[in-house]
Amino acid sequence: MKMNKKLPFYETREVSDMKDMLESSVALYADNIAFLHKDVPGGKYREITYKEYKSDVDALGTALISLGLKGKNIAVIGENRYEWAVSYLAVLNGTGKIVPLDKELPEAEIESLITRAEVSAIIYSNKKSEQIKNIKERIDFVKYYISMDDEGENQYKDLVKKGKALVDGGDRTFLDAKINNKEASIILFTSGTTEQSKAVLLSHWNIAYDMKCACKSIIVNPEDRFFSVLPLHHTYECTAGFLIPLYRGASVAYCEGLRHISTNIKEAKPTMLLAVPALFENMYKKVWEGIEKKNKTGLIKFMLKVSDFLMAIGIDVKKKLFKQIHDNFGGRLRIGIVGAAAMDKDVIKGFRRLGIHMIQGYGLTECSPLAALNRDVYYNDASAGREVPGIELKIDQPNDEGVGEICVKGDNVMLGYYNNEEATSKALRDGWLHTGDLGYFDNDGFLFITGRMKNVLITKNGKNIYPEEVESILNQSAIIKESMIYQTANKEGDDTFIAAIIVPEFDVIKEKYGEISAEDIKEKIWEEVKLANSKLVSYKHVKQIKIRETEFEKTTTLKIKRYLVKE
Repeated sequence: MKMNKKLPFYETREVSDMKDMLESSVALYADNIAFLHKDVPGGKYREITYKEYKSDVDALGTALISLGLKGKNIAVIGENRYEWAVSYLAVLNGTGKIVPLDKELPEAEIESLITRAEVSAIIYSNKKSEQIKNIKERIDFVKYYISMDDEGENQYKDLVKKGKALVDGGDRTFLDAKINNKEASIILFTSGTTEQSKAVLLSHWNIAYDMKCACKSIIVNPEDRFFSVLPLHHTYECTAGFLIPLYRGASVAYCEGLRHISTNIKEAKPTMLLAVPALFENMYKKVWEGIEKKNKTGLIKFMLKVSDFLMAIGIDVKKKLFKQIHDNFGGRLRIGIVGAAAMDKDVIKGFRRLGIHMIQGYGLTECSPLAALNRDVYYNDASAGREVPGIELKIDQPNDEGVGEICVKGDNVMLGYYNNEEATSKALRDGWLHTGDLGYFDNDGFLFITGRMKNVLITKNGKNIYPEEVESILNQSAIIKESMIYQTANKEGDDTFIAAIIVPEFDVIKEKYGEISAEDIKEKIWEEVKLANSKLVSYKHVKQIKIRETEFEKTTTLKIKRYLVKE
């Protein structure tokens, strides 16, 4: 932990809503690059300035209103791309309510969310056209289907062209639209791991407040460039990887997809990267695999010791010593921010020793999303961070170990759930959002997440077992890809114990042990389970395992959908 807690928080400018944010950013950074976008897959990045972006937003918003969509709910679905970013603010800043949808959802679920959100128009990418075409045949309440690409009656490029002509002709319906920053303007569906997703209602002010508070803890400059990998429909990427860069005058480069990360990151040369633990951990693994293949493991470990010694006396030479590693990330990456789940602190420390700073945060859709964050100058690698300034946290009904439900209060907290008063009243009580997450504070005010309330396993002796804790230790093994903990009983039913479903890292096993039988693989996994058990108190020990050959189905933030797993 770096103890610089006396440093003041960073200054932020006041904005009342996303329209105010965009207009003030254009006034400050008109000719700065706002986005790097590829018009052709595999082509070169095209730079788009702040004033060009606002022109496109104004044009599309004007065109949408001309179609009769003022005040309507409008969905957007597709991969991370410039047209998605334009569509989002074109709806939000004067047209209606925006409904971002997960592009990875199956057709039936997309149709269900469209129905639940009562959308009047859908803006979609070509990659979703087949699903949208099928949905269109079954429902009649969606009035407009707008393609981000060259298909259909209503195309994004034609609407932008039409909107610019309308604006040039004096149409100010979008430009002069008044924003009520406290009313619901965003409908976001949660990526539930245990139940049907809820539709979270957020306002302009929720987002504006959360952006401002978050930027007090981490410095973001106009020179910064974000590399956008996580899905934009998710509030973590949307707020922190899209809207915050616009607020601070920085730029966003869109990745063409997970398969293109290594190529695109070198082209875009980002300074900041938001990701989930699995992505960062995979990157770190590949760094060391590359080092091993070049037979430089001993040299790099020696250089790390030299670097650590020099850092202890205030000399930082990491970017020079590990230049080749930095070049693989574009040469400018200075910070990675981890969200959605806890990351192995050894990986965080490992990246930092190589010269790439890493910090973790905590949030949820209902909080717009950030609620806790490690500062870039004051952090605890095992923690989710401290209260974001301006946002209150408390632990409700803590047990003897100080663990209880995490509750959040602040102007970032949602208005409620769309068409679900029962869920709203359950979550929002006495001014506090009850998150359903369990955690505790240490003496320095750092928050530690132990798991979800719904996932907690309780022994017959009344002991609490947090599956995420046990899974995290199991997953540290090189031959375990992922695991899921559950509670089961013996044949007589008079005793319960902890069991695990484990997905092996078959490629690593083959590399280490050659072609071995399924029985031998299970034996090797058992050895790792016993090692994990040695790090746990006895009542948390895994006493039974099942081997699963395929990965668990997950949310877009790579959390296991536990309710789909058959024990």
